[in-house]
Amino acid sequence: MQNLNPRERHHLDHAVYFSVIRGQVKTRIRREFASIEEATEWALAHFKGDKRTMIYAVSNEGSAHIKNV
Repeated sequence: MQNLNPRERHHLDHAVYFSVIRGQVKTRIRREFASIEEATEWALAHFKGDKRTMIYAVSNEGSAHIKNV
């Protein structure tokens, strides 16, 4: 991953899991994956890479948005 700030890099490097999040509050879809590769693959398969699906790295200290797919 390029262009990550130190906080984002920390959460990515210490991630316990990755969340895929899409949609507004009432229609939000949220899934958890063990790796960023699995999260990206799932998002691409379901939403065809329209860049509106967010992937977050979740560590024990919190979370950070890593990319849109």
